[in-house]
Amino acid sequence: MPWVEAAAHQVAVWVEIGGVLMLVLTAMVASVLMLHDWRAGGFAKAYQGYRRNLGRGILLGLEFLVIADIIGTVAVEPSFHNLGVLGLIVLIRTFLSFSLEVEIEGRFPWQGTHPHHEAKQDQI
Repeated sequence: MPWVEAAAHQVAVWVEIGGVLMLVLTAMVASVLMLHDWRAGGFAKAYQGYRRNLGRGILLGLEFLVIADIIGTVAVEPSFHNLGVLGLIVLIRTFLSFSLEVEIEGRFPWQGTHPHHEAKQDQI
């Protein structure tokens, strides 16, 4: 069914465009919020918030890009070569997501929240 493949390819392209737009939009919003925080509370607070907001935006954009890769690879032409490429892309993007999450939260996901960590976040 060629029309199904064409539709799946179009969906993958639009989801990928959405991921790129998400990256750009969240970078712009994070920048505006940083300028607001900088005027209200100083550079240190603005810098920490900016890094967190940018990291969250990148994570969200990466999720969209992974979805687009899955749709584009599996739905359009599911060969072993394409699945291997998809696996590598997902592995790299998962590592990036994990690294960003650790950077944003300042701890590994399995460590849970600590009262000291929450108090430190309130000070930022």
